[in-house]
Amino acid sequence: MPELRLGPLLRYVDEDTATVWVETDRACEVEVRCVPGPEAAGGRSRTVDGGTPAGGGARTWQVSGHHYALVTVVGLEPGTRTPYQVLLDGEQVWPLPDPAMPPSLIRTRAPDGADPLRVAFGSCRWAARPADSSHHSVGPDALEALARQIRADGETPDVLLLLGDQVYADETSAGMRARLAEHRDLDEPPWGQVADYGEYTELYYESWLTPEVRWLLSTVPTCMIFDDHDVIDDWNTSAAWRRDIAEHPWWRERILGGLTSYWVYQHLGNLSPGELAEDPLFAAVRGAEDGAEVLRKFAAEADADPASFRWSYRRDFGRVRLLMADSRAARVLDEQHRAMLDESEWAWLRAQALEPDCDHLLIGSSLPWLLPPAIHDTEAWNAALCAGARGEAWARRGEKLRRAGDLEHWAAFPESFLQLAELVAEVGGGPGAPATVCVLSGDVHHAYLAEPHFAQPHFARPPDSRVVQLTCSPVHNSIPKYMHWGFRFGWSRAGRRLGRLIARHARLPKPALSWDRTGGPWFGNHLMTLVLHGRSARLALDRADATAPAPGAGPQPGSLLSRVLERELSPPGDG
Repeated sequence: MPELRLGPLLRYVDEDTATVWVETDRACEVEVRCVPGPEAAGGRSRTVDGGTPAGGGARTWQVSGHHYALVTVVGLEPGTRTPYQVLLDGEQVWPLPDPAMPPSLIRTRAPDGADPLRVAFGSCRWAARPADSSHHSVGPDALEALARQIRADGETPDVLLLLGDQVYADETSAGMRARLAEHRDLDEPPWGQVADYGEYTELYYESWLTPEVRWLLSTVPTCMIFDDHDVIDDWNTSAAWRRDIAEHPWWRERILGGLTSYWVYQHLGNLSPGELAEDPLFAAVRGAEDGAEVLRKFAAEADADPASFRWSYRRDFGRVRLLMADSRAARVLDEQHRAMLDESEWAWLRAQALEPDCDHLLIGSSLPWLLPPAIHDTEAWNAALCAGARGEAWARRGEKLRRAGDLEHWAAFPESFLQLAELVAEVGGGPGAPATVCVLSGDVHHAYLAEPHFAQPHFARPPDSRVVQLTCSPVHNSIPKYMHWGFRFGWSRAGRRLGRLIARHARLPKPALSWDRTGGPWFGNHLMTLVLHGRSARLALDRADATAPAPGAGPQPGSLLSRVLERELSPPGDG
């Protein structure tokens, strides 16, 4: 009989519909069946057409010999919690026969927005410490800690936003390398890194199969976006980087495998059932005997011409709007015209942000918009040098420094940085403005809050909305201790002064926007949570802390989430 290789992952959920993603070991019919039980509203599940229980089914489709299904579940009751099962060719394969694991539930939103919306987010997760990592301690996994909290009747997010580096194709664990070594020589390029689509499937398998994480992803809806390590460190840092990486014989299979696997394992689940039904690429893959060549052709075109495909997407949760922006693949890298988003991507983001009638606007970007000021000025200085502000010799030095220091955040795209500031000010100004505009980011392996000041003369007036940069990283990773000092220094008065001196070397004017740190920095493995209700917004930051082993649980400690911060974000007069 067919078996469940990976999943189920609960992805999209609205008032009465959901999608569930699975990977199986062979072609089969996949059914998601909602079942009556004590968790369902009134101890029952809704029926469709007067008799059929809520649920859905789909035939698997194939990519490079791997089998997948994305099942649309219909007939759910708004405002309920409904347990579900997964069946393959009529045989139940989920839930697993583990009494310690509670049922997987689909939680639908009430249509009137009566309940608060809980949005948890973070980025950067090693499934296991890389084999060549110099970090002795990584600490407990915040996703595992969240699963334990939910199982202990703790607060459950309505959606989990994973803001990049869900997998590390360039930093693999000892276990992953052992699997790679079974079929190729790791002394040859790309060594212990992931080489192609087949190896990416093993990487996702390692990342999402831990029992706690697997159960969490089966019961909390997720939205995802990639960052560099999903493909390789420094991905799309500059035009020079792209020219250099293309010279490596192994690169083509890596980028095709990275984009193809991201589409299969992450991107598809970001889409609504309506978007999936109208997606010609999804239809072509499902209609092919094996969709590998269809997806390889697509991935090659998407890499060569970012404007040919939009990875960014929008999700609405009542009057809360999430715009997840692709700040990695949609870049314009020509040194004289650098932009974080190409013209079509920027037009899309602007149109979605300015559409009226939302109480809270969330802009997801894997890379922070507001950095510590000293780092911001250093990145802006570096971008100016690379563009030739101090001549060719400095431009060459600047490119080396850009790659060595990962100087490629919004600050390294100065026009895009200011464009985003102007858009946020426009969205947040005047009647009907959202109560909050929050930029949600990760990448930098620490957590902090920053708030901008929209001063004249560049900005006519400050926005009425509360505008906050919320950065939460990592979920499970680490940075050397000396970088803790560097990030703290970047916010200090001395750091600000040093940053301005560096910027003047490239003849840069003072930025039109200023900002202050209003929380942090915090180090460790964290998750942030926004609780949004009407026009009120409250932020919480939780750290994963190790706990003593439970009796009979073996030598490995568990972990729990410890509350680090709670803060009201609503602007005065709202709430």
